[in-house]
Amino acid sequence: MKLSPSRQILGALALGLLGACSPSPTPDRAQAQRTETTAPAAVQSQGLDPVAMAAVVEQARALPNLHAVIVARDGEVLAEHRLRGAALDQPVNIKSASKTVLSALVGIAIERGVLTGTDQKIAPLLASDLPAGGDPRLQEIEVGHLLSMQAGLGRTSGQYYGAWATSPDWVRHALARPFDDDPGGRMIYSTGTSHLMSAALTQAAGASTHSLARDWLAEPLGVTIPPWPRDPQGIYFGGNDMMMSPRDLLRFGELYRLGGEIDGRRIISAEWIEESWTPRTRSPWSGHDYGYGWFTKQAAGHDVHFAWGYGGQMLFVVPSLDLTVVMISDPSPRPREESHVSDLHDLLDDGIIPAAVTGQGSRPNPSAG
Repeated sequence: MKLSPSRQILGALALGLLGACSPSPTPDRAQAQRTETTAPAAVQSQGLDPVAMAAVVEQARALPNLHAVIVARDGEVLAEHRLRGAALDQPVNIKSASKTVLSALVGIAIERGVLTGTDQKIAPLLASDLPAGGDPRLQEIEVGHLLSMQAGLGRTSGQYYGAWATSPDWVRHALARPFDDDPGGRMIYSTGTSHLMSAALTQAAGASTHSLARDWLAEPLGVTIPPWPRDPQGIYFGGNDMMMSPRDLLRFGELYRLGGEIDGRRIISAEWIEESWTPRTRSPWSGHDYGYGWFTKQAAGHDVHFAWGYGGQMLFVVPSLDLTVVMISDPSPRPREESHVSDLHDLLDDGIIPAAVTGQGSRPNPSAG
């Protein structure tokens, strides 16, 4: 991914942004902040309307839980702002956006023959964890059902999360949940369902989910995915608490925008990306379509595919506009602010996407010269 000298395109329009939002820094930290917010003397817009984006920056600055915003167009970072919190190259908790990364690992596992496909039954892989005399529908759950939240098992999220996360065996607890629908039925959002995918992948590969993430994704992509929490049996958390820096999350999004090949290296198949973005169910909470670990919506007539983590850890990909956008927020807001995620969607829908549409004319013509 190219990094333009103008990647701080809006810095000149938002000088002092961090100083107004952060505690008084130490001299070293102050220098780092100046580096992140000061633009080159000659700022050139290459595909984002600067006036519209200046308004986006002001709106972003007014959101106290928003830590960082990065906007790339056609692989070039045009706006990059650390508002508060960790540095842009420091791994942070991406919460349930981990489900999207897990989906990528499953796609690679299928391509490598570690898993046979999305129609593979998970019961044989998790046979030792199935409850005695359990519901026969456990035998019908497929890999694809876990990825699209259509396993039918009762939720372990929301009001049920505490009991599940403090249980002595997360996999067995999730498999013992009563069925609320048949496998392949409606979307039942549950982190326990994603954790079953991590357990099944670990069993099939004979390796931890973290080692697969490191070897199959992080190393070829040139990013860092450090170890994250595990369950009492040592299975890496399948649907939460992965760590990636904002810049590395952007590069992951770029991999998907580019169809699975980046810098001349094929990492994931284009077919898997298409399958992942194909709507298979719909969230009863947000109304957004859901595929294999990705939500989908429309904004101004453009398809937007996005990963969504608690608190506002967002990765947006808008293929028709060659846009990839990362927004990182406080992962543990107190009190919980339900409106914050809506505000982030508004930044994209009413600010960044219009800035990209009106900035079309300023994009370099690759056929010129």
